[in-house]
Amino acid sequence: MHDGCAGSFENGKQVVDKIRMMGFAEQLMPMPMDIECHGCKETFTMEEFEGHCPKCDMVHGVTPCHAFDPNNIMAAGVGY
Repeated sequence: MHDGCAGSFENGKQVVDKIRMMGFAEQLMPMPMDIECHGCKETFTMEEFEGHCPKCDMVHGVTPCHAFDPNNIMAAGVGY
């Protein structure tokens, strides 16, 4: 069920599962963000709601409602 912007997530896997289910994973974010990978600490530019670190393949996700703050980006795991 879609609960709009009120949804809360316990971990990055839940975020990535949600954006994949809603069809947002490959859509462009409102503005690209340079983020630090939660795994290897490498900085990379996240352009879509689901981003993969080019160095270690840690998967990161953020919902469209929360894509304006890099603190809302959560890691789901390497290769998730």
